Amino acid sequence: MAPLAFLRRTLIGLFTTALGIAALVLVAHANEVGGSGSAHGLVIHDAASTLRDYCQLDADGVLWLVLPGGQRFELITSTTDPAIANPGDGAFHAFDADVVAQAMAAVSFPLDALDADIFLLPFPRRGGLDSAAGPKLMLLSPGVRPLGLEQQHAEFVHELGHVVQYARMPDADTERWDAYRRLRGITDESVYNATAVHADRPHEIFAEDFRALFGDALANYSSSVENSAIVPPAQVGGLETFIGDLGDAVPAPLALAATPNPARGALRFTRGGTSDAALDVFDLSGRRVASIGATPFAGGTLWAWDGRDVSGRRLGPGVLFARVRGERGPAARVQLLP
Repeated sequence: MAPLAFLRRTLIGLFTTALGIAALVLVAHANEVGGSGSAHGLVIHDAASTLRDYCQLDADGVLWLVLPGGQRFELITSTTDPAIANPGDGAFHAFDADVVAQAMAAVSFPLDALDADIFLLPFPRRGGLDSAAGPKLMLLSPGVRPLGLEQQHAEFVHELGHVVQYARMPDADTERWDAYRRLRGITDESVYNATAVHADRPHEIFAEDFRALFGDALANYSSSVENSAIVPPAQVGGLETFIGDLGDAVPAPLALAATPNPARGALRFTRGGTSDAALDVFDLSGRRVASIGATPFAGGTLWAWDGRDVSGRRLGPGVLFARVRGERGPAARVQLLP
């Protein structure tokens, strides 16, 4: 297996994540997965921690992704594998955790009450090369060339739409689904159903609506959705309010994301918007153990922490909470590993 050279590649423009084609991707196009996560909050597992903590080699040398719920997926570790029609530049390039955190922070939908494990895969799944999502779960698949900012934002927010749908409008909620179908003009179940072509599946239409209405400009770089035969979401009266009401219509505070999380040692806190306020880290007793200065970057603010307390000692394993100084609202939960 090659070393983790695919991590933190320089972003050199807009390339496709699709592993079987070389054409430019114009809209988010991904799938759903039969599995679930166990996270509290939205937890980003970067490619290195996913490989280290959630992947196992079997006796035959096959690498498996093993999810918290026990689901297992074989991973393809070489671009020369027959399943990879287009080897690209000969390496797999994972999503960047900082970019995903930025895309999350820019979403204009309340995310505080959502739970999901977000895995940035080091290698694609055999039999499921695309990114995918399920209840409390997101799997972001690598590309065969470095991934552009636009593609990472678009694909993440599309998959987040699936997470929102599973949590707030599951299939059992027939009343909301009937209302959504009428609003969206997709009541003909012979056309729009779970086994239809990808663009006509109601779950995919919802995920694209979510991306178009609640994602940032990067997530909407294409100015289109996958299904070009239906009315664009921005032109559907009441659609944004309908989906927004799934979040109880509470204005979303700027979400603070920690990566990696869980962490061993150093980690980063990021969110959209600018701030020069320090970030305070507290233990379970409420004692402040660290304060971190803010660093601006394009589209947001970064707080980089080395995992040490105010006296310079590395903190042991446990749960901590972080909050921007002077602000109210829920704190970001962080778990330090041994």
